[in-house]
Amino acid sequence: MAYATLDGLKTRLDWELDDDELRIAAGALEDASDLAAAHGRDWPEEHPPRLVRTLVLKAAARYLRNPHGYTQSRAGDETLAWSDAHGRDAGSVYFTREEIKLLEGLAGTRPTLTSVVVSAWDSRDRPSRAGLVPVDYDGAPFPLFSNDRGPW
Repeated sequence: MAYATLDGLKTRLDWELDDDELRIAAGALEDASDLAAAHGRDWPEEHPPRLVRTLVLKAAARYLRNPHGYTQSRAGDETLAWSDAHGRDAGSVYFTREEIKLLEGLAGTRPTLTSVVVSAWDSRDRPSRAGLVPVDYDGAPFPLFSNDRGPW
């Protein structure tokens, strides 16, 4: 099942799809939906977020416009070129880096930096005293934490 409909995809294309293209378009929608779930999460197929539907339609339309992934074509000496963009196979449904970031952000799966308290096994946290140290750039004082052994 896809996060977007074939009718929604048809409205984004500027030509009428024949029977083979309709079959390929349905597969592209399913592939893009699977990728959206892999980069984001499993959204309900009957009511995915609007942005997920939009990104699935963009990826499927991009594939239908250029199914082989060509980046260069010349008629004179039969030159064709395609690139394996960002480690993906040329000629497949894919999301751009920006689209992947949007999916991760929407799903809450975007990798972030965090800090955690680390302590030795069976130890107790000692209360820490914090003082504020003035700064020389006319900003807010900086908190300085000290322990029982020394001022720094």
